[in-house]
Amino acid sequence: MKKYILLLLLAPLLMHQAVAQESKQKNHYTYKKGDPNGIGKWYMGREIAYVMGFQGINWLERPEREEEENTSKLIKNMDIKLGDSIADIGAGSGYHVFKMAPVAKDGFVFAVDIQEEMLVALLTHPNYKQSANIVTVLGGEKTVNLPKNSVDKILMVDVYHEFNYPYEMMMSMKNALRKDGEIYLVEYRGEDATIPIKKIHKMTEEQAVKEMKAVGFKLKKNISNLPWQHCMVFIKE
Repeated sequence: MKKYILLLLLAPLLMHQAVAQESKQKNHYTYKKGDPNGIGKWYMGREIAYVMGFQGINWLERPEREEEENTSKLIKNMDIKLGDSIADIGAGSGYHVFKMAPVAKDGFVFAVDIQEEMLVALLTHPNYKQSANIVTVLGGEKTVNLPKNSVDKILMVDVYHEFNYPYEMMMSMKNALRKDGEIYLVEYRGEDATIPIKKIHKMTEEQAVKEMKAVGFKLKKNISNLPWQHCMVFIKE
């Protein structure tokens, strides 16, 4: 009888703790007006930018992109090994996917995007038939839809700052990344006002480190050999 009474007394306390924990998990975001190109949703002091729609494919495939971003050097930075499994999150029309696939060769490159139109563009791209190791994956706002411990490297190029749910997305990637895996976070340098990109579409190293730490990642190195972008490499803490 005493145990039953004790349980009755503890039940409200346990319920309160559960609700508080759930509230804490949902409380990653705040809402207020900010940049005209932002969605009015903030995460750890940073406003989230609008997602670039599939209508912007021409921007992804622009001829001058190699010169502006030195994408060939980025692929070299990733030190891709034969047999590596790599996920390109926000793969778009496959610009980086088609560069990584031949290098990984016996491994797989998972092209993950939230927009079906982007994946259709990738699948109908002339380069798609040249690589048998590309797998397209339709992602969600809160998940990359990849199996646990399935990838060695994750690449995000100018996409992280547009995630509607960055905390949840990074937790999903953490689940998919193998123990010794690496995340390559590539973002336009927010510290440099001379880079001709809107401020909301840039990130500073300090902000990136803060947000990655919140989900259990630490900065291994920031490779500073790209013209306009950070190439930050994160590993599990």
